[in-house]
Amino acid sequence: MMITSIFKEHKGFGKQIFLLAKNELIKTYKGAIIGPGWAVVKPAFTIFVYWFAFNTIRSGKSIRIFLGSGYSQPMAFFTFMFIGIIPWFFIQDSILQGTKTLRNNRQFITKVKFPVSTILTYTGISRLYVHMMLMSIMYIFVLIVVGPSWYNLQFFFYCPLMFLFFLALSWTTAPMAAFSKDFESLVVSIMTGIFWLSGIMYDSNDPKIFGGAAKYFMLANPVNFFVNGYRNTFLIHRGFWVYKAEFVIFAVELIGVILLGIFNYNRLRKKLPDVL
Repeated sequence: MMITSIFKEHKGFGKQIFLLAKNELIKTYKGAIIGPGWAVVKPAFTIFVYWFAFNTIRSGKSIRIFLGSGYSQPMAFFTFMFIGIIPWFFIQDSILQGTKTLRNNRQFITKVKFPVSTILTYTGISRLYVHMMLMSIMYIFVLIVVGPSWYNLQFFFYCPLMFLFFLALSWTTAPMAAFSKDFESLVVSIMTGIFWLSGIMYDSNDPKIFGGAAKYFMLANPVNFFVNGYRNTFLIHRGFWVYKAEFVIFAVELIGVILLGIFNYNRLRKKLPDVL
């Protein structure tokens, strides 16, 4: 009963979930002159700043290998970073906004009889819309610079997994943040550390950088799994089955996050109206 409770709450609410996801996206950019254009402008500025800063302090030799010697160091590093940072934007918003979702949508919990878990789903889908927009831009760039490959189809493997993993994570973090703003502050505080401990700005598979215990730490990092997955899909052109150990570790983590999320959600959901 506990395991299927979240999934049962979604039954019959499919149309409402997608409608609310669209409204959530509109609400996010309401009042802005360029509206949803900020979903592209803000990441573009972030990408430029990181590229400009890191391109001036690294040789880029190992990065250039992925594109071949015919590409300049700035272009090689930009391509490497661009592909890796696109999933990070979705991951970052999923963790931060997913944690705040129940508190920000308390009206659905305290005033309207609405399945709480579907709130986490429709807000997650609204972030997925933004991710697909950024992915479209990134893929056009990839087609021009790298070229197409049948490995690109792995996107339809990695993207749903990424959505499911961080949705399941929000089943734990959102109820806990509703009970304690300190927990929400803790999540915000550790996000910078998560960014730098993931292979977004560097090649985490480089044995010269990560060896021994550090290698196993990177293997156990789910953010690193998706960043490398996108690069395998669009840049390196390798199948996910090549990295068997990393995939097995992630599969165990995914099951653990789902079970923990279901447990925490069922434990706390009945108390949410009183807390909020």
